[in-house]
Amino acid sequence: MAFIEFKDVRFTYPKKIDPALNEINLQIERGEFVVLCGLSGCGKTTLLKQLKQEIAPFGEKEGSIVFDGQPLHTLSERDQATRIGYVMQNPDQQLVTDKVWHELAFGLENLGMPTNEIRRRVAEMAHYFGIQNWFHDDTATLSGGQKQLVNLASVMVMQPDVLLLDEPTSQLDPIAAVEFIRTVHQLQRELGITVIMIEHRLEELFSIANRIIVLHEGQVVANDTPRAVIRKMKTEQLVPAFQLSFPASVQLQYTLQKAVADVALTIQQGQEWIRHELPKGEILENPTRTEKRPIALEIRNSHFSYSMHEQDVLRDFSLQLYEGEIFTLLGGNGSGKTTAMKVMTGLLKSRGGTVSLYGKPFKKYEKSKVYREWIGICPQNPQTIFTAKTVLLELQDVTSVWTMSEEEKRQKERAIAAQLKITHLFEQHPYDLSGGEQQKVALAKVLLNNPSIICLDEPTKGMDFDSKQQLATFLTQLKQQGKTIFIVTHDLEFSALYADRAALFFDGEIVSCAPTNSFFTGNHFYTTAVHRMTRQWIQGATTLPQLIHYAKKECAYVEA
Repeated sequence: MAFIEFKDVRFTYPKKIDPALNEINLQIERGEFVVLCGLSGCGKTTLLKQLKQEIAPFGEKEGSIVFDGQPLHTLSERDQATRIGYVMQNPDQQLVTDKVWHELAFGLENLGMPTNEIRRRVAEMAHYFGIQNWFHDDTATLSGGQKQLVNLASVMVMQPDVLLLDEPTSQLDPIAAVEFIRTVHQLQRELGITVIMIEHRLEELFSIANRIIVLHEGQVVANDTPRAVIRKMKTEQLVPAFQLSFPASVQLQYTLQKAVADVALTIQQGQEWIRHELPKGEILENPTRTEKRPIALEIRNSHFSYSMHEQDVLRDFSLQLYEGEIFTLLGGNGSGKTTAMKVMTGLLKSRGGTVSLYGKPFKKYEKSKVYREWIGICPQNPQTIFTAKTVLLELQDVTSVWTMSEEEKRQKERAIAAQLKITHLFEQHPYDLSGGEQQKVALAKVLLNNPSIICLDEPTKGMDFDSKQQLATFLTQLKQQGKTIFIVTHDLEFSALYADRAALFFDGEIVSCAPTNSFFTGNHFYTTAVHRMTRQWIQGATTLPQLIHYAKKECAYVEA
């Protein structure tokens, strides 16, 4: 008998006709590492939450779920809490105490465990996850990635049999994300824990997962080993938009060859395939624009700390943003990227230094107009700007202060919704949306005011690759209109594909800033999968389109 079994599970949200889950039949064995994936809004989170009854969504449910030989709903509350661990997509929703140490101990305290047992387990988890250096910090001061690590540690301290993870790396920097996945894999291998993980970033997971389950419109369309799922989806052309999320090595092989005998799932396998199939060479970078562009926003020599007793988060921070460019700022979790964005845009006041907007000191602008006409800011957590009960009302919250006719307002609301493809979400509550859908709604609210400078904090978090492409197309159109777009991100692939310049933030300042291709070819770890596969063989390649173009030119490959 399977460890976890879904039998004819069907789930429909209130006031919805189409089910979010439709006839789900799945069996998951004890100790498996299962990756649950699919396009944004396909039902992944809804399915995962069915296994955690206290957070299961409200709606009409049919079918049954069996857990370790007994109906899931018959498990005691204590068994639910200890045997099934859940790490949410939004880390802020899971934190319940003010200190890191207390967060780790909170669940055990509620179970009434002896103090010595609690201290032992907490110490073990703190060391295992490397959080001992901020063990006594306030949870409110942590970065999004640090909060997620605390959430994972607070779940693992309960010693669960099953670990459910809803996009756990979405707020982690690239290096931390890889380490996080390796840690989860190590937990699965060494402790025999069953892992079910939802992810859009599949580059690392296809090579370590036992099984991939792909959902589309509430149904399972593929369920097998990673290589078998790839073959099935490519052969049958299932959900082409989702196939864009496959590892770069897989996409390269299938683009250049109709049949692939042994799919390359790892960077090393991709390197070997490239060395065998493509000639050694160099991809010349496209010439960058040399004309002088006006400076949209400039910050010089700024310092900032959150209190007199803490070290500076920003030290001599300086940056120029030009009109009509997409600029991406990268860096480790907790390095201060979001703080830098807030200081640049006047949300936090720096100590010393200057900030100017289109050549005029920021302080000379009327603040109420700055954030309505000049600068639009989309925060890392989109829920912080949600105020209404439906998506449509969220948009109307922005247009309600406009001095134009109601018909003109409706037209603009519909136009921005159509561009971001959220019209079908109008009647849904923003909190019921997937993470990627929430990002789109928050972005729509920000862009409705048509700001000249658009600042986005992790805008691709929770988005599938197809949604990222849609967002990139939209941002590129805005750039062509002369808009300046500043993006704080951990998404290296998105930056490499669409940004004009990229910078690395470290130790309170920008330590590296260059045109995007030069930036990524100059890095060893903060770089793309394509560059890691090719850097010793084909110089200058950072994106898949570059590499495919090179292959066609040098080898006369015809796209399959």
